[in-house]
Amino acid sequence: MNAITPTTAQDQAVAQDYLKIADLWKSYGDFVALKNVSLCVERGEFLCFLGPSGCGKTTLLRAIAGLDPQSRGSILQGGRDISNLPASQRDYGIVFQSYALFPNLTVARNIAFGLENTRLPRAEIAARVTELLSLVGLHDKADKYPAQLSGGQQQRVALARAIAINPGLLLLDEPLSALDAKVRVHLRHEMKELQRKLGVTTIMVTHDQEEALSMADRIVVMNHGVIEQIGTPTEIYRHPASLFVADFIGETNRIPSRFEGGAVRIGNTVLETRVPGLSDGQKVMVVVRPEDILPHGPGHEAQARPNHLPVRIAATEFLGSFWRVHLCSAGLGSVPLIANFSMNAMRRLDLAQGSDLTVELPAERVLVFAQED
Repeated sequence: MNAITPTTAQDQAVAQDYLKIADLWKSYGDFVALKNVSLCVERGEFLCFLGPSGCGKTTLLRAIAGLDPQSRGSILQGGRDISNLPASQRDYGIVFQSYALFPNLTVARNIAFGLENTRLPRAEIAARVTELLSLVGLHDKADKYPAQLSGGQQQRVALARAIAINPGLLLLDEPLSALDAKVRVHLRHEMKELQRKLGVTTIMVTHDQEEALSMADRIVVMNHGVIEQIGTPTEIYRHPASLFVADFIGETNRIPSRFEGGAVRIGNTVLETRVPGLSDGQKVMVVVRPEDILPHGPGHEAQARPNHLPVRIAATEFLGSFWRVHLCSAGLGSVPLIANFSMNAMRRLDLAQGSDLTVELPAERVLVFAQED
């Protein structure tokens, strides 16, 4: 099929926004699983629904698939209203956490299953299965059964089956959670490369932040049935829209404080910040990521330098590629800090448990969120 170049701004918008979800609600009796969810997914985009268990991410995926329809709201796919269509009439392929392969069918027959329902000639089906086996690196496993494959290989078969019919949308429900860590890292790279090669619009559900950060073009962070934030991995990590997002994505130091004239006071220490929109005296939560705490060696005095303070190393943990360092400071009162220092910094500054040093908390990296009373 030849691509059509949009000629107007409206045509361009239609081409870009492949999936539109508007005012979606899902209730189970008195329990509301999804609350007024709205979002757009661009054509060819890899989007991740990320959040803790029970946040509504799988419920939203199943509503898109028509497996558990919404209570109200609309879903448009490629300009077509699919809100009330049964799953069998929607244009998608899906990979479940359990893979859901047919144990009594060979790998080739598993992949061919959806194609056989299209009544294509056998020769075309066989050619397509051969193509897909090669695409997912299983060309020599056609006659094997699922039980004879590793978890990673079974996942590839499930993926090949899902894309066999060239769906407009690929849905992935926690597709890597059943695999061990090394296989998971390797396969997520393969899946992302395959998605780019095919150009298929993809939505993946995951509770694994590392998985979402490494694979997604954009991330939808969900909590209690609502969307907390939508953004690129960098935006979500560096500019969290809420305290929940800051806590859920990555690791943080959380320090209760008060906002005073563009700064926050913690014990005897005043930290400058770039966060607008807060009022003097307001209770706030200061959030600083461990890797944003910068170490300085002897001779780098903290006095008269904004956001610099003297600290002592209370404990250290070696974590392979970096050291996790527990810091204490009289200037922070009883508030501890956890920092991640590189091996080079530890060696260059000759740091160890009991060492005194100065650390810097850059103003642009000091995140501040209003506290609820």
